[in-house]
Amino acid sequence: MTLTMIYYIRSKYTAVGRKEIVMFFYMYAVTLIVDFLLIGTIIPPASVVYKYFAALHAGLFVSTFWCLMYNGIVGFQWTEDGTPTSLWTLRLSTLTVLLVSFAISILTFLNIGLTSAAPMALYIVYLILPAVFLVVYVILQIILVCTTLDDRWPLGDLLFGFFFFLMGLVLEFVVGPQLCELATHYVDGMFFGTISTLLGVMLVYKFWDSITKEDLEFAVSGKANVWEQRNPLINDDEMNGPPGSIVAPNGHKNEPW
Repeated sequence: MTLTMIYYIRSKYTAVGRKEIVMFFYMYAVTLIVDFLLIGTIIPPASVVYKYFAALHAGLFVSTFWCLMYNGIVGFQWTEDGTPTSLWTLRLSTLTVLLVSFAISILTFLNIGLTSAAPMALYIVYLILPAVFLVVYVILQIILVCTTLDDRWPLGDLLFGFFFFLMGLVLEFVVGPQLCELATHYVDGMFFGTISTLLGVMLVYKFWDSITKEDLEFAVSGKANVWEQRNPLINDDEMNGPPGSIVAPNGHKNEPW
């Protein structure tokens, strides 16, 4: 599903913020891959590198939400979207957030300067910051829609996406143990939280698609459009006259000069 959304975003060649929003989906896809490696025990918890991959997942998780918030700023055209200034600001800031989050996570796991017994710094970085980034993104997009668009329907996609993001956090971190007990340990809150987060990401795409229009004059398409103008009052036999004949407006063929 994520690859499908990336494909459709890349196909909208002239849409505003196309290059910026596609980076958010790339970040989300990489986060899912690392998440799969950890949850699926492909990297076992007893492994030496498990803590480093867990720290990498935390960094990707936080920086993905930062990337989403940055896309909320792009719509205000502080700089022209798709330009090196906009793209490198996004890349460098996202990398910075990733490295800082990774450093705090791994220092907490290794008890170097930070302690895993009271991981307050990790709690703030992993849970509080993504929520702040998400709320700021939603507020910015509400302002953008209300001030620049006549259509208010995209707000529905935005608010439903916000709801599913919050629901994913609640299902994973709040009621996860209770869901695991109810499902007799077949699934847990992380499963439902991942599904809910995916729905939120899909609605982010739906919202972006609904507020961006492609400039058809400069759009690139691999399928040529063939236009044919025909007079509905003239049948096919009258249209296909002998070479050089002229079809008059009344339907009678005039002989060539």
